[in-house]
Amino acid sequence: MVKETVRVYARVKPLGRRQQAGIYSVDDNETSVSSLEIIVPRDLADGFVNNKRESYKFKFQKIFDQEAKQDVVFDSIAKPVAECALAGYNGTIFAYGQTGSGKTFTITGGAERYSDRGIIPRTLSYIFHQLQKDSSKVYTTHVSYLEIYNECGYDLLDPRHEASRLEDLPKVTIMEDPDQNIHLKNLSLQQATNEEEALNLLFLGDTNRMIAETPMNQASTRSHCIFTIHISSKEPGSATIRRSKLHLVDLAGSERVAKTGVGGHLLTEAKYINLSLHYLEQVIIALAEKNRSHIPYRNSMMTSVLRDSLGGNCMTTMIATLSLDKRNIGESISTCRFAQRVALIKNEAVLNEEIDPRLMIAQLKKEIQELKDELALVTGEQRTAELSQEELLRLEELIERFLEDNDPESILDVGPDMRKIKYCFIHVKQLMNHSKISEKKLLSQHISEEKDTNIQAGKEELKKLKELLQQRDNEIGILCEEKKIFGFELIWLQYFLCMSPGCQEAFEVFKRDHADSITIEDNKQLLKQRSALGKNISDTIGTTGYHPGYKTMFNRLKGLKVEIEHLQLLMEKAKVKLQKDFELWWSEEATKLQSANILACFRTLPSSSSSIPLTGDSQIDADILAFIKARENILQKKGKSFQKIRGQIKTSSTAFQSQNSFIPHLY
Repeated sequence: MVKETVRVYARVKPLGRRQQAGIYSVDDNETSVSSLEIIVPRDLADGFVNNKRESYKFKFQKIFDQEAKQDVVFDSIAKPVAECALAGYNGTIFAYGQTGSGKTFTITGGAERYSDRGIIPRTLSYIFHQLQKDSSKVYTTHVSYLEIYNECGYDLLDPRHEASRLEDLPKVTIMEDPDQNIHLKNLSLQQATNEEEALNLLFLGDTNRMIAETPMNQASTRSHCIFTIHISSKEPGSATIRRSKLHLVDLAGSERVAKTGVGGHLLTEAKYINLSLHYLEQVIIALAEKNRSHIPYRNSMMTSVLRDSLGGNCMTTMIATLSLDKRNIGESISTCRFAQRVALIKNEAVLNEEIDPRLMIAQLKKEIQELKDELALVTGEQRTAELSQEELLRLEELIERFLEDNDPESILDVGPDMRKIKYCFIHVKQLMNHSKISEKKLLSQHISEEKDTNIQAGKEELKKLKELLQQRDNEIGILCEEKKIFGFELIWLQYFLCMSPGCQEAFEVFKRDHADSITIEDNKQLLKQRSALGKNISDTIGTTGYHPGYKTMFNRLKGLKVEIEHLQLLMEKAKVKLQKDFELWWSEEATKLQSANILACFRTLPSSSSSIPLTGDSQIDADILAFIKARENILQKKGKSFQKIRGQIKTSSTAFQSQNSFIPHLY
């Protein structure tokens, strides 16, 4: 049993405003803890004489600012808990703070850069890497992803989640056994045999999360999510199984309704979020009080699920995310006070071991039979009759199977009959005397066969990796061609707009000025570098063949495969986001012109613009004018003249009518 208090860390946002804002300071001089001091500026509206407190000081295990890299945060916070989970202890890591303070970024990570991976993907990578290194045990890994939205639980890994409405999905309910252990009904456990499968399940769950825009945060998570990793391990031949679970919790952000000004269903969501966080705080307060007999776990679904994590059989770590802006001083102080109360909770983590009943029954039966055989030998039950021919043939078959069996733990069981035991010794001696293969020859032949098998297996695996790498090279080549990435997938545009070369120019300018263009280029370059490195390693393995460094280079090639697939996923997400942003901007321009009766306005333009030809069809003419307006906005932004726009649009329209000769010329 391991007794320890909950470890509490802090992550401060924004970065580098200590001198500018003057409202907080960090002291890292102490040996084991760090101190955070929050200074509240005096409000002169309350008068010069008031008793309001101006300074608050809190202690944490460690304080991270916004400059802290994600790998540093993982090594300090999540890695020790993951090691305990591999050893058989339960673990929990959860982030708490107001909305927009960085909880989801810390737990899940950012989707733009590979280095922005959060605690969950890094923990999965670390766990599966450790499992590959440990060959002394047999491991089984499952994951589950629970979403608590408006006090109702849903399975984020349910295949119907994306295609069905939230109300139509089966709800996850809480069941409690006589030992007060919590079981979740309708929550699926998905097996993950490697890191790639686990990350795909994580991305599926993140896609199904409830996310909405609020005045405090453009992508606010509107639900509590608990990603759980279940690990079971067993040594070969042992009846003892170790089971552990690691909860990685991303809580929804607390927010003041009066400050956010939300309404409708967002207001309802905010009420449920604040209520569940209030019940969580009640549980924390009750656990911190001495001689408290009742802990209100059942008040909310979240506290019921996290019962073991709060004052139970678990090693728990909390991350308090702070947004230390002058407008958020009150929320930051409240978060720090909550963290200080959590630090007083004492958990008792025990090693989760249990006996496999099937293996235990088999072992007991085997032991009973062995005792019966020994008892028969001790009592001296001797038989004098000769063994029959069928019995002799049966014994020879048993001896042959025993000698051919390579298992060192195999036994020759002939029963408690001394006649059979003596015959087995005589027959084995005869076989050894007439053996034509010496021990030295057998040993050399075995070594040669094993070496040939290893080389053949290595060549086959190398061939598979080369084919996979060639496939990835083809995919990367497609992704790296900007026209193929973005040009052919803009099929949502209307027919005329797709035929016009001005639309492509508008998209190129929009893409160049987009906020994610630098990120896309960085990921593209990184993808090319990783692909080139993987190809070099593959060529090196192919030319050198099997050698002492083969295993190291092979593992490096596998790691590059995972990183290349992750980078491809990031570029796919950026591509979809860029496409949607351009579609929204383009449709807004068309709507503005159509609502203002663009066609009538264009016919009343001065004579300098009357040279622009129209088709006479109201819908097509409206599309032409929408395109003209969008092109004018783009070229004005780049400083080009309006006259050049008119000339290019006239050329585009004439080209369009020449390609569609069935449209009448009305000018």
